[in-house]
Amino acid sequence: MVRIVLPHHVWRRVAAGACLVAPVVALLWVPWYAQDRPELAGVPFFYWYQLAWVPGCSLAMLAAYLLTRRPHEP
Repeated sequence: MVRIVLPHHVWRRVAAGACLVAPVVALLWVPWYAQDRPELAGVPFFYWYQLAWVPGCSLAMLAAYLLTRRPHEP
């Protein structure tokens, strides 16, 4: 078994990239959410799924930022 050892900052950048790619993939894959049901308060799934990603994207961007920022130097 081959074990790949990468520096810690590389793994943090990969995780940050995954945080940024997830919303893009989830919203560009339209056939997955192009349906009417289930409804939420009378709003079809197609609309509330996209609106649910608005705060989701904000959280993903915050996570990516926190993963890539440099520690505060004394």
